[in-house]
Amino acid sequence: MAAHIKKVFKNYPLLANSVVYGSMCVGAEFSQQVIKRKFLDKKVPPDPFDTGALARYAVIGSCINSNLLYFWYKWLDRTFVGTATQTIMKKLVLDQFLMTPQLLVIFYISMSLMERKEDLLEECREKFIPTFKTSCGFWLPAQTINFLLVPPPARVVYVGTCSFIWINILCILKREELHKVTD
Repeated sequence: MAAHIKKVFKNYPLLANSVVYGSMCVGAEFSQQVIKRKFLDKKVPPDPFDTGALARYAVIGSCINSNLLYFWYKWLDRTFVGTATQTIMKKLVLDQFLMTPQLLVIFYISMSLMERKEDLLEECREKFIPTFKTSCGFWLPAQTINFLLVPPPARVVYVGTCSFIWINILCILKREELHKVTD
């Protein structure tokens, strides 16, 4: 079985990474909905699952972010080869301060677009900074492990696995109410 999976990743890396990363995104949103139903709302009967939200996370995970990350890590690994401390620091800084802000903007604007919000930028404007700060606390240690220990062909899968945890955090941040400023 492991040999078959390895062969799929070798022959179809973009597709395989898209499926894994998309599954992690949907799984994270689903786990948040289950937690909300069982521990937070406790409604009888519970609200139905939000299949629209699951579909939006599927699009973000399998069609958008996985493809961006696949090519990003290929470029990063080709440009900065090795595991020397200086190389890892370059990768960490570029990943966290160049790629992450773009991914967060894409996330919030894409979600707003798919949710058909009137102001596509409102949620991004309000939640970007707190989300980015949280991201730094989570991803800097995770990416240190990624760049030090994970072989390049497995980077997107590793990030996808970490993303299951991160996207659970992101789902929580996404669900927070916007704080409308009143004049």
